[in-house]
Amino acid sequence: MSQSGTGAGGAGADGADAGAEGVVESVTQEFRRLYGAEPEGVWAAPGRVNLIGEYTDFNDGFVMPLALPHRAVAAVSRRPDPVLRVHSADVSQGVVRLDADALVPLSSAGWAAYPAGVVWALRQAGHPVAGADIHLASTVPTGAGLSSSAALEVVTALALNDLYELGLSAPELAVLAQRAENDFVGVPCGIMDQMASACCAEGHALHLDTRDLSQRQVPFDLAAQGLRLLVVDTRVKHALGDGAYAERRAGCEAGARALGVRALRDVAYEDLPGALDRLAAAGESENVRRYVRHVVSDDHRVEQVIALLDAGDVRAVGEILVEGHASLRDDLRVSCAELDLVVETATAAGALGARMTGGGFGGSAVVLVEEPDAEAVTKAVTEAFTSAGHTAPRVFPAIPSRGAHRLV
Repeated sequence: MSQSGTGAGGAGADGADAGAEGVVESVTQEFRRLYGAEPEGVWAAPGRVNLIGEYTDFNDGFVMPLALPHRAVAAVSRRPDPVLRVHSADVSQGVVRLDADALVPLSSAGWAAYPAGVVWALRQAGHPVAGADIHLASTVPTGAGLSSSAALEVVTALALNDLYELGLSAPELAVLAQRAENDFVGVPCGIMDQMASACCAEGHALHLDTRDLSQRQVPFDLAAQGLRLLVVDTRVKHALGDGAYAERRAGCEAGARALGVRALRDVAYEDLPGALDRLAAAGESENVRRYVRHVVSDDHRVEQVIALLDAGDVRAVGEILVEGHASLRDDLRVSCAELDLVVETATAAGALGARMTGGGFGGSAVVLVEEPDAEAVTKAVTEAFTSAGHTAPRVFPAIPSRGAHRLV
């Protein structure tokens, strides 16, 4: 997983994008105004929400995200020179002009580091990419743990792949986008966010093995089951999350080393008690043991959810979500009062289950509800936030949507 995105998301995030035709016309007109020419094409890449499997992707484990209707849209044209010009409709800043020949990792270009990092990663991999003119607009909420940054990276990568005829597959583009975020921007995220944005299919959740990037599209038609998955964006982000993410990643890696495995994915769930005993005997800290317990058990929870969906027992997934939240709260300790309030209030109001999703310390939760109960659960959560003195949350349905693709 990655931390909540810091890309150019914003307005219009309470629901799906406008129709594709209107989006294309809007970004095309702005591109024309900015750069005095028509774009060569328009592309889209979605944000995502993760159903189950948190902090598992950088441990070679399993995740199960689905793409949201909210997306980053890019109008793009090639340039014959190495000039890179990027603009966002969602940031109060003019066109950012960069030299593609002089891009330096960790140079802090603000939001523009995400598309610039993709250009850098493509060139570092030996692909013949020169400059580009890019105009971006996004409806992926920022700071909500819904991967607004991955959407920016993937839409840029897809556009340049098409325009420069690089022939890269969707998983290959995701890996390059991840490298942009890891090495250029400096965020040590796993591969889930970029793979979800690049590869998800409409009406499905993506069962992804982050070790070999093998994937399976799992049908996830909640409406046919009389169910709804809500996203509750708490609208809060606690600053301690950034360093805490890196600390937990380091702790997981320390646990794997102490157990003599390549990654925590290699610790079988049935062997977890013995593994924890070995870690204690080796002098590993309580923190490391808790992190290991979370990762190994969350990988197991992904397998449980897959089995339930394959069996058609979607309602039983709710209990697994609640268990996952308890693990994130108590073992990984990445929840916060606002996220706990969502889970406690939603389940008390009749939800089948709920858990925080994403990096934590704020951001969003997912809530599985019976369709007739969605309004009452939303009201209960909103009222609980008001009573606690919090800003009202943003609540919207998670509709499994299409991954990155060209619009025109």
